[in-house]
Amino acid sequence: MTRDGIALEADLLGKSYGGRHGWALRGCAFALPAGRVCALVGPNGAGKSTLLALAAGLLRPTEGTLKAPAREHLAYVAQDKPLHPRLTVADTLRMGRELNPDRWDDAAARRALADTLDPKALIRTLSGGRRTRVALALALGKRPELLLLDEPMADLDPLARHQLMGLLMADAAERGTTVVMSSHILTELEGACDHLLLLDGGRIRLDGPVDELLAAHTLLTGPVADLAPHTVVESRTTGRQLTALIRREGPLEGPWEARDPSLEDLLLAHLRTTEGAPA
Repeated sequence: MTRDGIALEADLLGKSYGGRHGWALRGCAFALPAGRVCALVGPNGAGKSTLLALAAGLLRPTEGTLKAPAREHLAYVAQDKPLHPRLTVADTLRMGRELNPDRWDDAAARRALADTLDPKALIRTLSGGRRTRVALALALGKRPELLLLDEPMADLDPLARHQLMGLLMADAAERGTTVVMSSHILTELEGACDHLLLLDGGRIRLDGPVDELLAAHTLLTGPVADLAPHTVVESRTTGRQLTALIRREGPLEGPWEARDPSLEDLLLAHLRTTEGAPA
């Protein structure tokens, strides 16, 4: 934990790869409370993988700071699930145990495998989904304070995603683990995550508890009219009909039909607009 219940904290964080690649992150600032299950979302190239690699200690910032737990207290599962191809599943778990003798939880690791894998199978013979299971088993077996997951479910079928998401949520609830998970599957995140970081253009656009962010926004439909003093995140007009996502700045007045947005409504509106609402 970094300080006073904060698990991960960035202050004017920036990372440049130089040359034509330029800045992947610039001016990032947030403080993630410990024990949250955080959805890290944004378009391709937003800087999500760079942020997770910085948090894992695999990259150094170009500017600013990122405070995270010591490496022995965090676990990181990268998109490509880099496992040694010539080891067996059993050898891979044994390696995890030997590298983390004071923290290893063999039962937690084996729950992630769900008895579906032959312990003698070589890693190089496994499908992408089964490699994901082994990588998550290593991460959960370490009993981390902070678990960093970069598109962890991309190789899994819907049933396996549901099972492993349930396992991650149960582990987070039981141990108070802080989880930061990037994903493009918005419906997968909505029922599982209680905190949101929306990253776009290398900067944080939205940051906060999911329920508070949703409660601050309203979807309106009705006749075209002035929406002041509310902050308009996105609006679309079809004929004389206006549809808008707003951040409320007082009571709603006018002939509007109002409803609460879903997490998908919120994220897509903020990503579709150039400026977005203040975070």
